[in-house]
Amino acid sequence: MSRWFRSEPMEYISLIVNEDAARATLSDLGSLGAVSFTDLNPTLTPFQRRYVSYVKRCDELERKLRFFQAETTKFGLPIVESEQSAEPDKRQGSAVLGAMEQELEGYESQLKQLNSFNEKLTSEYNEKIELHETLLKSRDFFATDAPRLMESEALSSSSRSTVSRNGTESLLESEVGAAAEAGRDDSMRFSSLTGVVASEEKARFERMVFRSTRGNCFLRFSEIEQTIMDPETNQPQKKHVFLIFFKSTAIEAKLKKICDAFSAHRYSLPEMSDDAAVSAMLQANAAELGDSHAVLTKNQDTRYRLCQLLAGHVMRWTFIVVKEKAVYHTLNMMKADVSGMLRGEGWVIASQLETARDTVTAAHSSMDIAMPSLLEKVPQPWPQPPTHFETNAFTYAYQEFVNTYGVPRYREANPALFTAATFPFLFGVMYGDIGHGSCLFAAGCYLIWSYNPAGKYDEMLGGVMSARYMLAMMGFFGIYAGFMYNDYFSLGLNLFTSRWYYSGEEDGEVEGGTVAVSTQEYGSSASIYPFGLDPAWHISTNELLFFNSFKMKLSVIMGIIQMFMGTCLKGANALYFGEKLDFFFEFLPMVAFAASLFVYMIVLIVMKWSINWQERMLSATCLEFGGDTWGADNNPGTDLEWVDACDDGWCTPAGVDCSNSIQAGGDEQVTTATMCPLDMGGSGDGCQPPNLITTLINIALMPGTVDEPMYSGQPGTQNFLLLIAFVSVPVLLFAKPYLLSKQHETHAEEERNSHSSDAPLAAGGGDDHGGDEHGFGEILIHQAIETIEFVLGMVSNTASYLRLWALSLAHSKLAGVFWEKAMLSTINMNFFAAFIGFGIFAATTTSVLLMMDVLECFLHALRLHWVEFQNKFYKADGVKFAPFSFKNIIDAITF
Repeated sequence: MSRWFRSEPMEYISLIVNEDAARATLSDLGSLGAVSFTDLNPTLTPFQRRYVSYVKRCDELERKLRFFQAETTKFGLPIVESEQSAEPDKRQGSAVLGAMEQELEGYESQLKQLNSFNEKLTSEYNEKIELHETLLKSRDFFATDAPRLMESEALSSSSRSTVSRNGTESLLESEVGAAAEAGRDDSMRFSSLTGVVASEEKARFERMVFRSTRGNCFLRFSEIEQTIMDPETNQPQKKHVFLIFFKSTAIEAKLKKICDAFSAHRYSLPEMSDDAAVSAMLQANAAELGDSHAVLTKNQDTRYRLCQLLAGHVMRWTFIVVKEKAVYHTLNMMKADVSGMLRGEGWVIASQLETARDTVTAAHSSMDIAMPSLLEKVPQPWPQPPTHFETNAFTYAYQEFVNTYGVPRYREANPALFTAATFPFLFGVMYGDIGHGSCLFAAGCYLIWSYNPAGKYDEMLGGVMSARYMLAMMGFFGIYAGFMYNDYFSLGLNLFTSRWYYSGEEDGEVEGGTVAVSTQEYGSSASIYPFGLDPAWHISTNELLFFNSFKMKLSVIMGIIQMFMGTCLKGANALYFGEKLDFFFEFLPMVAFAASLFVYMIVLIVMKWSINWQERMLSATCLEFGGDTWGADNNPGTDLEWVDACDDGWCTPAGVDCSNSIQAGGDEQVTTATMCPLDMGGSGDGCQPPNLITTLINIALMPGTVDEPMYSGQPGTQNFLLLIAFVSVPVLLFAKPYLLSKQHETHAEEERNSHSSDAPLAAGGGDDHGGDEHGFGEILIHQAIETIEFVLGMVSNTASYLRLWALSLAHSKLAGVFWEKAMLSTINMNFFAAFIGFGIFAATTTSVLLMMDVLECFLHALRLHWVEFQNKFYKADGVKFAPFSFKNIIDAITF
């Protein structure tokens, strides 16, 4: 855990390597994955780099591999993983690329040629199918529809003129009526146009034909049942056969242009009245269709076998290419200061420095080169190294959780270490329910069990899988908080036998308003429910008041503890980095302010819970001496000292006379402060429980006044704490800027003295003074913002933690409503109604409480960590360590 608290130490190194051994050296360093190189050629464009030609060759190889992958995907072939894909190739870079280029070029040309043949063969095959369908559809039309249309036209022509008012012929007086209109002149016969158009273009094609010919044509469609493959996209396509009758050379020209515009294929057919010609054409086309299908099938089989071969090598080739490309990209970041030598710089994990040095030496030795390679530490050029944490399957999700807000600054306290415990816990506080938490825990355990390290997941599922341990922890703490609240789908569980008893509960006849009676002696250990809350609270009339008070105080306690812990981490960072001003004049005033007001609030809450108020209130109660309520035996659970005598018969256990009080039958109104023996002041003198909200408000608004104190000297203690809070604010605001300005003045004076001794004729330092004033102003403004943010943030952030109470209460009440309305209202009706009610209950619980509420509680817990906790100490301005690692490069590849 200590390695997770602060990032890994980094060292800045310089690598000097022989150019002949550079590629092999970087290959071994890429396998190690512990060095991040910096660009020593920032002014050069990518095309001016030393190894740009090698990068271009890698880009070309990647293009070919993408082409191979796309072709194998068309056949649904999976990419076969290669066990040797991650092994580095020991050959020279040019030899590796040259061998791959020669091999992939042959496969690419072969596959492109097969694809070209496939496209051509598919087009020819489609044309044969379309011609076959066109012949059949046209013959069927002339055999069935034409006689019927001819008869209908003959009947209608007897009652109207054969010439329309615009002088055009009737459209149906065409070839279809040749037998009935034999007396007409041959020049009156109609022409036809047949072809095939895509089904999705049918409506537009028909509309365009009608508009362009002004209705002077007769158009019929017939769907082709057989699916036709598009030769370009290789996707199935539906088409329609069309048959158009017209009489005009101009119309024919228009129709041909429309067919070309819609990519419709036109076919020339023989006269439909010539059955022999039609049959001969069908037979010849059928023979060609069979031949085309055989050749096309052979082509597809060859392509399939070639793609099957490529699928077994694509992954291995891809890994080789991306590694070579990464090596040459990194080589482009190096500088050639001396001929034949390359110099590179970068960051290395300190614990891996010796390993990296040994790796460089071994790689150089294997090349048998006289000039040695060097890897040595050099002074770092930047004040802030990159940040790196070693994570595992459990810690990865929490580290990404923090990095999403911002990467930790180098070596500063890592919030992820604490988030791993507090995030699922705060989620459980809001989501607390045994039943719902068990469902979430089971889902997390299933993800852990089903996770496959070698599996490939999409972005959504991959994110869920990476958070599998987080989900399991969220479910676990949901169960834990559910046991604390004693909530199981909004029902209380009587696991350890309730310590309260309602009269008539054995028969289920408890009347409203019945007061519960404790089954154990008050104040004894047996009267305490062993774990969590007593189930009797779930059926009491003051359930809501009790849970509101309990959860609200619990939320405040948890919030202040977490924020105070964040403030302490600020001090830990200041000590670690040696920032004395930050520690003494930021951290200490912040701790003083937070402790004097907010930690003190926790002390009051816990103190109120711990005090036996029944005993204190009894000590200020007027009792009849020797009566039924007098003595320790009649008041179990108290440790009061009872007086042995009472002169007037009525007094308090401490012996304060109250015989004239109304309780004793007198006419005097005796207050609690009069009878309380504690003498703490206030209206209750310490014998009655205080209203904490009023007490806390009066600390600032009415200093020195405590209406209902809980301990002696409480007003003076609160005044002292208030004084500390008031003093800490100006210290926080002015101390650090003042001391920084003094440091700047001293530094400027030293510089002026140095300049005056080195250059007596140099100008004076008047401008420096102005610069110091400007710097002090900026520091003061920055410190004022930080002071205001902290002081007001402690108040607002404490109130923000009340969302723990609000969401927990909402979750519990929603679960109760679903149970009452869906189950209780139907369970006593009949089996069918209960079955329907359970379905509604299960659906609402799953959709609202197991999905929406999980997301809601997750987001609120996320906000509490990002805003309320991390803003107390977290800078989040670090740079993430990006090592030159083949593993990271390969993991980023998707197939």
